[in-house]
Amino acid sequence: MKKFILVFTAAVCGMTLLAKEPVKAQWSAEQARDWWAQQEWPVGCCYVPTYAVNQFEMWQEETFNPVVLDKEMALCEELGFNIVRVYLHEMLWFQDKAGFKKRIRHFLDIAASHGVKVTFTFCTNGGSTQKLGKQPEPVAGSHGGGRWCQSPDKSIFFNKDKWPEFKAYLQDILKSFGQDNRILYWCLYNEPENVRDGRDCLEFMTEMYNWAWEVRPSQPLTSPLWIRPGYKKGATRLDMLSFVCTNSDILSFHCYYPEGELERFISMLSSFKRPMICQEYLGRNFGSLFETCLPVLKREKVGALNWGLAEGKCEYRFPWGHKLADGEPDVWFHSIFWHDYTPYSPVEVEIVKKITADKSVAGAKPKYSIYK
Repeated sequence: MKKFILVFTAAVCGMTLLAKEPVKAQWSAEQARDWWAQQEWPVGCCYVPTYAVNQFEMWQEETFNPVVLDKEMALCEELGFNIVRVYLHEMLWFQDKAGFKKRIRHFLDIAASHGVKVTFTFCTNGGSTQKLGKQPEPVAGSHGGGRWCQSPDKSIFFNKDKWPEFKAYLQDILKSFGQDNRILYWCLYNEPENVRDGRDCLEFMTEMYNWAWEVRPSQPLTSPLWIRPGYKKGATRLDMLSFVCTNSDILSFHCYYPEGELERFISMLSSFKRPMICQEYLGRNFGSLFETCLPVLKREKVGALNWGLAEGKCEYRFPWGHKLADGEPDVWFHSIFWHDYTPYSPVEVEIVKKITADKSVAGAKPKYSIYK
């Protein structure tokens, strides 16, 4: 492991030189650790409301539903969650700038009333292109409902002449909410190394960091690592990894695998001495479980966001690649509650509540030297 960390760190330093060098306004590691010391251990979920099949349906005026949002933030509060991760989309800003920001503020008000902070994600390669307006019905029996929206939209991503339009959107959101203490941090680009549909996003993501630094919000910036380099011989992009590891204020990563792999990921990233957030976990049929992974994250004071709260149009209980003909899964992949908010596993819910009950002891007896 030590040899691998040295090789990876050397690759990070070397590959960073290949990326377009931004004018940095990144926090120092010390600044990031000082900020982290003031934060309660963040524990919560990646959240899509039950009424929404994608970002458009969550936020458009016709479908935005404060009543449901309030019920589901109350559910988070009951679990002891203090953060949710939510996706935005630039097309919503182009459609209705003032209305979109008004609804963001409304959601922040609702979340805060239940003691829940928010992190927003701007971009992702996952999904496809959808049109604004009434959204199509979900693909029955599929993970995520099959209607998620890629961001930036391909009309922007593959046309550099339109990048300034995205810059205007990004900077307006960061200016509008960059001092809002209800937002814990910003996720600029979700899983950038998970390249799909030819969306090699290193250049665009580099520009995003520059654009964000020009307005420098008070909250930290990050983009998550997708898979630990070398795990199961998975392909990775060291140029993208090097960029996010050496330009993010805090480090974020995703891990849908058992606690042993989670520990290896934390150990690898601990050499950067920056706060960490496991921004996606809980893949029950892969061995990523609340009862085994959440105690590790609490012990190290690594932020913890599982995927999914309650089953809705996106039906995250189905695993990746699931088809309607496969029927109901024996074990849920993601999510904690049914559509009516009854728990998938009452025992599991009690485990979560017990672990989240006292957040003050998070990081008291760490195994890895992350924050010193």
